[in-house]
Amino acid sequence: MIGILIAGAVAAVLSFSLTPLYIRFLVKKQYGQFVRDDGPTTHATKRGTPTMGGVMIILATLIGYGMGHLSILRVPSVSGLLALLLMVGLGVLGFMDDYAKIAKKQSLGLSPRAKLVGQGLIGTAFAVLALQFPDRWGYTPASTHISFVRDIPWLNLAFAGTAVGIVLFAIWSNFLVAAWSNGVNLTDGLDGLASGATIIFAGAYVLISFWQWRQQCGIEEVRSCYAARDPLDLAIVAAAVLGACVGFLWWNTSPARIFMGDTGSLALGGVLAALTILSRTQLVGGIIGGLFVIISLSVIIQVTSFKLTRKRVFRMAPLQHHFELKGWNEVTIVVRFWIIAGVFAAFGLGLFYLDALRFI
Repeated sequence: MIGILIAGAVAAVLSFSLTPLYIRFLVKKQYGQFVRDDGPTTHATKRGTPTMGGVMIILATLIGYGMGHLSILRVPSVSGLLALLLMVGLGVLGFMDDYAKIAKKQSLGLSPRAKLVGQGLIGTAFAVLALQFPDRWGYTPASTHISFVRDIPWLNLAFAGTAVGIVLFAIWSNFLVAAWSNGVNLTDGLDGLASGATIIFAGAYVLISFWQWRQQCGIEEVRSCYAARDPLDLAIVAAAVLGACVGFLWWNTSPARIFMGDTGSLALGGVLAALTILSRTQLVGGIIGGLFVIISLSVIIQVTSFKLTRKRVFRMAPLQHHFELKGWNEVTIVVRFWIIAGVFAAFGLGLFYLDALRFI
């Protein structure tokens, strides 16, 4: 428990204290945000705001995670390192995208194909490694089963053998990684929205992973045990992410002094995907992160409708910009969307703990 608290506290303090220094550096280098001309007119005031703030989130998370382990004299686990590997890998991809925007002085960075290839390579490496490294009870960081609140026995992707299972799991894992990273990226359109929603999601996974650790298969041989390989370490990762986002949100809330950029949104999406995969809660994770899902769906619906009927369902997508164009104040939208994120997280946690009650 102390490791979880230390990780969150250290990450929060570092993110809060180092971000203003980083802002000064970015302002000096003139690394500012470029705003789309076809976006809401209120966003014109955001032009030039320092971006790539995700660097601070990643740095604070890594140091917080390390200090959490140091406080309990525990060696980092494979699961924790894999989650951070995915976070850093996608963060580097996002940094390249952000830097390309700055170099070109426009809102378009890397090409969609380059991003897709980068995400695919990083996601595939994560997926393959996640099926390795069994512990002394034979549990690997991930499994070839699709999971809800735990692995679903009859949804095993290795139905035709191990090789097929690895290939199908890599495809499924890449889908989840792309969905989460793009979901956070699309949500990051208003000051503090993505940071706050991530805090809620990470907080839920601190609770889930801590509960799994107290009833871990191999350690606690009970009917309700969880097959997650390293749940305590995942709780430390989630706490570090939560703390880093709390510290960053202080400077990212309206009017934002810094944006996380693709560096932050892709990195956070990656670590959220890792938490759902490695804790074996893939589908309930989609409920806990329901805000990211509905914002992503709003874009899919908008694009599909326009291509098929030449008509738009929303005034603008993603969904938060629809309400901006309806005249809602930015802060009002952000707070109400946080409430929605909290409701989704509470419902998802309820489903998770409802499953545990079956065994009492």
